[in-house]
Parts: sequence; structure tokens; C-alpha cells
Amino acid sequence: MGAESGSVNGQFFISLLNPGIGLLFAIAFFLLWLNRRERYVAYAAGAYTASALAFLIQDVGPVLPMELQRLPANLGFLATGVLFAAAIIKRYDLPIPWRAMGVTVAVSITVFLWFLIGQPDIAARILSVSVGAGIIAAMIVRSLWPIDKPYLIDRVLFWVAALSALNLIIRPVVLLSLVGGFDNYVGFQQSVYWTTVQFSQAMVSIVAAISLMVAVAIDQINELRRQVDDDNLSGLLNRRGFETQANTALRRCIDEDCPVALMIADLDHFKSINDNHGHAVGDAIIAAFGAHVRLIGPPGMIAGRIGGEEFALLVPGAGIEAARRLAEAVRKGLAAACADRIPARLCPTTSIGIAIGAPGTSLSALMADADQALYEAKRTGRNRVRAFTPKPVRLAANGG
Repeated sequence: MGAESGSVNGQFFISLLNPGIGLLFAIAFFLLWLNRRERYVAYAAGAYTASALAFLIQDVGPVLPMELQRLPANLGFLATGVLFAAAIIKRYDLPIPWRAMGVTVAVSITVFLWFLIGQPDIAARILSVSVGAGIIAAMIVRSLWPIDKPYLIDRVLFWVAALSALNLIIRPVVLLSLVGGFDNYVGFQQSVYWTTVQFSQAMVSIVAAISLMVAVAIDQINELRRQVDDDNLSGLLNRRGFETQANTALRRCIDEDCPVALMIADLDHFKSINDNHGHAVGDAIIAAFGAHVRLIGPPGMIAGRIGGEEFALLVPGAGIEAARRLAEAVRKGLAAACADRIPARLCPTTSIGIAIGAPGTSLSALMADADQALYEAKRTGRNRVRAFTPKPVRLAANGG
């Protein structure tokens, strides 16, 4: 009697394991969502809520005629997969394959219902839902496969999805081939297969939740860093943010043995524009300059507003000709970029100095050279581009 009671209590504990984990993480993600209001966090909270409800209906809920309680339970399992896939994919601002996931759920549930009502078969029902959930997990893998994964947690999320897809598709096939089918749900819920599902799902839920929470924390840190490093008016980096990212890029150039170009641009007669037209017009020109640079700048360019009307553009891998073409595009396109923001009679211009650094050049040395080239552009009439030219080295005359 005692052994039987212990077995029942153990089974009951196992049946509450996944609902408890799901409810705990649902609450955690909901609290995170209250703080961040990011849609992908809300999807994660929904996924764990669906998981908790599905396991409760499956293992604890009342038995309905024809075992129909299995339908909402398995719909919950599939909804868990859909919402968790949406959470991960949405975090990367990728299109969520709602239609493909909806079709997968519809097909999976149709097959499930056939083997529930039309031709009862527990093993076939397991396969229909598990394979459907595995296909949904594979959609995460497909979405994340081509994108950059800059942080370790990005690769962890990718592999969690990949291993979940393999686990959901391969596990039931292997285990059912070993243990055979089930005559009834009592045998099913006491089987090695269901125990394996309970514990493996618990582990996957915990790893997935912790991984996504770390991702949320990284996103929060990056957002705070952007707030510290960004210039709100121009939409570019501020001086601190520019110097931080530019130094990182320069170190990368050293490692890859590639050149780097730095341009410093200064808006011409900017004090006069503010004095004669007001600071709102000056601000509009700064905002237009930032938007213009972001639009035409090459991938990998680091651009910042380093002073009131002074900007710096660092382009790793660029030589003098590429830098000159970009600088001329910035200079020539500025007036058009400002056209709908400022009085029609006003035509803002910019002067730009260019410096090219060999691998190992420091940022301060590059900026000093570009500043000297900018001074030359200003001295020779403004609204032009000048490249830094090192002064020739004079050799001392040999003594007789």
C-alpha cells in the first residue's frame, strides 16, 4: 500500500513539473514585458502559459467523453511551439511565418483528430503532434540560419531551436519503435516514453527560457548603451560612441591588415545660419546631414557627430579614391537632403577633410590628419573636399 501510494505521489509530482515550470516562466516573462513592452517578450510569456495549460489538461484535467480533453491539450502544445517560434524570430525583427505555422498546426490537428475519433491510435496521435511541433521549431532554424549571430546567446538560441526540432521529430520515432504502441492512456502516462517527454521537455523549457532571458538582458544593455552613445538630433553616434566603435574597428583593421579612411565634415557658416535663421533651422540641417550620411554610407561605416556642427565618418577597408567618392557624395547631396526642411533660399554646404591610415594607425593620429585636411578645405574657400598630404621630410645637409 505504501509503495503504491509513493508511486502515485511520484507520478503526481512529475505531472506537476512542467505546469509549474511553465507557470513560473510565464510570470517571469510577463513581468519582463511590463518593463520592456517588447512584443517578443509577450510571445514568450504566452508560450509558457500555453505550455502550463497544456500539461495541466493532459495530466491533471478531467477526462471527457472519447478522450476529447486531448484536443485542447495538444492544441496547447502546438500553440507553445508557435508562440515560442514567434518570440525568437521577432527578437531579430524577421518576418514571422504565421501562415506556414498555421498550416502546420491545422494539418497536425486534422491528423490528430482522425487518430483520436476516426481510427483511434495513441502512437499515431503522438507522432502527428510531435512532428508538427518539430516542423515549427525547424522554422526558427530556417529564419535564423542566414543572419549574423554576434553574441554567444544568439548561437545558443539557434541551437536550442535546432535541437528541439530534432528532438521532437526523431525522439517519438525512436522510442515508439522500441516500446511499441499503447493500448490506453493509463499505460501511456506510466510509460518510459511519457516520462522521457516530461523530463526532456522540462530541461528544454528551462534552457530555452534562460537563453531568452539572457537575450532580453543583452537587448536591454544594448538599448542603454545606444541611449548613452547616440546623438538624438543627427541620429548618428555622439563623440563617445564614435570613439568607442571607431577604436574597435581600427583594432579589427590591424588584425585583418586593411587600410581605413576617416572623414571629418564641418557645416560651413553654421553660426551665421543659427544667428540669421534660428536654431530650429540649424537643428534641421544637422538632422538632414545625419539622415543623408546614413542613407548613402557603405556597410561597416561608423558615423558620429563629434561636435556642434562637426561630424566624423570612419570607413574600414577604404582607400583614398573610395573615401573621396563618398566625401563628394556627402558634400554634393547635402543641399538636396535639406531641401524640404529649411527655407528655400538657404543652401547649406559642408567642408570635408580626409585622412587614410595604414594598419596600426591610432584614431587620434587619424583625426589630427583629417582635421588638418579639413582646415585646408576651409582655408581654400569651403564647400570642398581635401585629403591630408604628409609634409615632405627634409633631409639635413651633410657636413663637408
